[in-house]
Amino acid sequence: MTARQDRLDRVLDRLRADRDELRVKAHLARAEARDEWDRLEHKWREIESRVKSAGHEAKEAGGDVRSAVEVLADELAEAYRKIRRRLH
Repeated sequence: MTARQDRLDRVLDRLRADRDELRVKAHLARAEARDEWDRLEHKWREIESRVKSAGHEAKEAGGDVRSAVEVLADELAEAYRKIRRRLH
């Protein structure tokens, strides 16, 4: 084998190792993103439910319901921003 071929083989070996490592990391990232998405979907259903019932409850509880919904909405918005940053 020539020196040039040896260098090319080493480059190919490094690229193969990088590729394999990134494939594993991408797979793990997708799994983590799915887990995070599932958690956020639960929060989404909760906020939707609270907003729908807020009109009835607000008359009884004043601003407490609105405050709780706002906090949940802020948490959800921040979580969506984090996911968006990870995807870019």
